[in-house]
Amino acid sequence: MMRQKTLISSLAISTVGVGITSYLLKDKSSREKAKGLVRSAKMKITSFSRKKPSSVPIEKAGNPDPQDIEENRMVAEGSVYPVQYYNQNQQ
Repeated sequence: MMRQKTLISSLAISTVGVGITSYLLKDKSSREKAKGLVRSAKMKITSFSRKKPSSVPIEKAGNPDPQDIEENRMVAEGSVYPVQYYNQNQQ
C-alpha cells in the first residue's frame, strides 16, 4: 500500500514537472534563457572544481611526524589492510 502511494506520488510529481517545463520552454526566448542559465552553471561548476585547493597538506605527505601518535596509528592500520585482504583471498 505504501509503495503504491509512493509510486503514484512520484509519477504525479514527474508529470507536473515535465508539464511545467514544456510550458515554460515553449517560446524561443525562454529556451534561450534556460540554455544561458545551464551554461553559466556549468562554467561555475567547472571553474570551482579547478580552483578547489587540495585538502591534504602536501608537506606532510610521505613524511609523518614521529610525535603525532594519531597519524602514525592511522598509517600503521592502513598498511596492514591490503596485506590482510591479500591473505584472505589466497586462503
